[in-house]
Amino acid sequence: MTAFETTSFEASAGRRCHNVVNPVHTSVYFAPEQQDELAALGLERGAMAYFAGRAAPLGEVGAGTVTATFYNFNHEHVARYIPAAWAVTTPEAVLAARLRGADGTLRRLLGEEVLTSKEMVEAAELALRATEACRREARPLYAANAGLSVPEKPHLALWHAATLLREHRGDGHLAALAVAGLSGIEALVLHNATGTAPTSALFMRTRGWSAEQWSATRDRLCERGLLDKAGDLTDAGAALRGEAEALTDRLDTAPYDHLGPAATARLTELAGGFTRTLRAAGAFPAAHFGKG
Repeated sequence: MTAFETTSFEASAGRRCHNVVNPVHTSVYFAPEQQDELAALGLERGAMAYFAGRAAPLGEVGAGTVTATFYNFNHEHVARYIPAAWAVTTPEAVLAARLRGADGTLRRLLGEEVLTSKEMVEAAELALRATEACRREARPLYAANAGLSVPEKPHLALWHAATLLREHRGDGHLAALAVAGLSGIEALVLHNATGTAPTSALFMRTRGWSAEQWSATRDRLCERGLLDKAGDLTDAGAALRGEAEALTDRLDTAPYDHLGPAATARLTELAGGFTRTLRAAGAFPAAHFGKG
């Protein structure tokens, strides 16, 4: 068995679990509650609030650290807001605000009955158990969040655990993209070409890339044989993306191996129910899905 091979069960089981746990965390990015909490600190809504909210566990870092750890944002875009955000407020205040935002978001979208259910308690316990096997080495966003205290309320404990599992997998995914030789914008353009990603216009607006930069990147990927002239994935492009996803899975097996097959399946079932409720409540804008 090599260092990257799976251990107790298929890596895809971890991916399936991640896919339904992750929305518990990401729901806050589309909700007014967190924006309101961060705006109350004096942060601009939108990009500044996002960068400060996600980077706060790292401390009062500069734009370079945010660009490195977020990977697919234009550095010039990041530098418009970081470190300016830290002249307005502190990472400690942002951390408290984002937790209040998560609380308000989940209360509104899931409802009090779900938040206080035995299923929520069980899901939080399982997700936190999975994080026990996460590794800090070469995973800066995970490591920073792992230094935060676990909230007492079960729904916030689940949100915290979902954050840890998201950033653990995300840090590994960035390593896989680097192995694939893809820059941040190249990864975005390839992802967009799958037809399952946000529109190119939305990617450019939220990540700070211009139409000229996007077009030039498509040309480079065509020269590499990863896209065809229509901007669609070639077989080589699909294979490269598949390899990156497979490596991401292999780098993220530890939490789910630690949890074990039965408990991973149970967490997938529980979190899947919460995610369906979140989607039904309109937590995720349709604009963030589909090709454009």
